[in-house]
Amino acid sequence: MVMLHLYIPQHLRKMAIVSEILTKLTLSYGGEREPKCPTVVSAYDFKPEADAARLETAIKTKGVDEQTIIDILTKRSYSQRSEIAFEYEKRSKKDLVSALKGALSGSLEHLILGLMKSTAVYDASELKSSMKGLGTDEECLIEIVCSRNNEELMEIKKVYREMFKKELEKDVSGDTSGDLSKLLLAIVQAKRDEPSNVVDYEKIDNDARALYDAGVKRKGTDVTTWISIFSERSVPHLQKVFERYKRYSPYDIKESIRKEVKGDTEKTFLTLVECLENKHLYFASRLNDAMKSKSVKEKAVTRIIVSRCEVDLMKVRTEFKKKFGKSLYQTIFEHTKGDYQKALLNLCGGDD
Repeated sequence: MVMLHLYIPQHLRKMAIVSEILTKLTLSYGGEREPKCPTVVSAYDFKPEADAARLETAIKTKGVDEQTIIDILTKRSYSQRSEIAFEYEKRSKKDLVSALKGALSGSLEHLILGLMKSTAVYDASELKSSMKGLGTDEECLIEIVCSRNNEELMEIKKVYREMFKKELEKDVSGDTSGDLSKLLLAIVQAKRDEPSNVVDYEKIDNDARALYDAGVKRKGTDVTTWISIFSERSVPHLQKVFERYKRYSPYDIKESIRKEVKGDTEKTFLTLVECLENKHLYFASRLNDAMKSKSVKEKAVTRIIVSRCEVDLMKVRTEFKKKFGKSLYQTIFEHTKGDYQKALLNLCGGDD
């Protein structure tokens, strides 16, 4: 019997690896399984020692060679960046993050340092800085808490505890008050039901009616009922509840929220609805809002691109093009400049 050894060209092998990476399954928002859709994946022919040597030269160069730093760190996955950091410390006896801090500044520094953290560590750090010092960055707090699924929230809480020797819930309750605090804490508990294969029409109807009875139907709002339904039911269940709600209320769920609650509590409920209905469209809209005016909200752009580039930024790109008629790549290109722009475009991963 003759054994045939098939020769598979390198580019086909690479394509197979890419498709394997893209089909690795992860828990998506609410727990249903869906493929990861990153724009940043592991580099091939990866040589951490060579990358570390190039970075050392780039950092030591008079005036700093930002281009090399960007080219290496935005085109490697987080696990590869960790290997580079290990090799860098071995050869230069210096910590790579400290070296980058000293070499870079402004928005580029914030972006590159963000890439040196795992997604959960980055989220935990962003949450901590949103609640540090005087005043709270509610936008950041609401965005992260409302858009992460059970698994991500559990990981963020674990990392937060390890990094800051404090419970995330304790900081949230110390920095917010009233209904906003109750709502955020309920979500942070990560008690949301996982999706079931059985559609419970009776429960859908009961929840839709309960939301109507607790809000639009009565004088004043029973926010506690709203909070428990919004924070505990599974994503597919709530999507059906919002649809069913229209049978009882003259207003849809978003209009009802605007009528019943105000301020940051209103903003949080609305963010939850947007994330429950289409999380990738939510991120696309946030990016569009951050780059709409003359002065770009660089913190928000950096946070979304860095935190989603190894998770689902490809899907965010698709929704962006669909909703706004131009690509995310083109929008970043028009509204940002310099090295910061180059880094964002690399992470964006291409034009649509």
